[in-house]
Amino acid sequence: MNLTRLMVLGTLSRYGAQHGHQIRRIAEVTNVGEWGGVSVGALYRELRGMEREGLVEAVRTEKVGNRPARTVYEITAEGRLELITLREQAIRQLTFGPDPLGVAVHFATHDMDRTELRQMLRARRERLAITGAEVAADMERLIAKGVHNALTGATMRRAVLAIEAEVRWHDELDAVLAREACEDAGPAPPPLGRAAMVRAASEHPDGQAEGQAEGQADAAADGQARGR
Repeated sequence: MNLTRLMVLGTLSRYGAQHGHQIRRIAEVTNVGEWGGVSVGALYRELRGMEREGLVEAVRTEKVGNRPARTVYEITAEGRLELITLREQAIRQLTFGPDPLGVAVHFATHDMDRTELRQMLRARRERLAITGAEVAADMERLIAKGVHNALTGATMRRAVLAIEAEVRWHDELDAVLAREACEDAGPAPPPLGRAAMVRAASEHPDGQAEGQAEGQADAAADGQARGR
């Protein structure tokens, strides 16, 4: 699925003839490279490739001041057919892309220090939370400026929800790792009885007397009773 091609053809169909800089500007304003997987840096190359294929055609050049001349493109009839095909593929597609984190967690963390793993995952979670907040702020800003309508705003909202879901997954996994650490540590030892306390105190390296040991044991037992 060539999402860059889909974005360019859709933009030309919606706004009419545009030059590459205008299309790039739309991509940057909507931040589609961040949430939509569009390669903003490949827009000019994609335009030239589609021109060779007859999907777009150059209709004129524009020159403003001392700036280089810019080629203005419009979508062709063949390009509209390609747009329909790509659009239908994108809407129907249910598969997700590669998941490097999933592969790493599933296959390559069995011998990894759990403290280090939790630290790395927590750092990733924080980066995700920051990205989600930035995308949400961009969405609100663009809606306020009238750049987004109900449909285009909903696409950015979908990206925000996806990031929020990923953040919640990180929180759940961190809780699992925390429980795993507690289980590995084993149960806490039971409190000592009075006889064991007396014996332990009498064996203290300072050589305490038995009466002193019993007194310490009684005090310790009282402390345990108060703590219950």
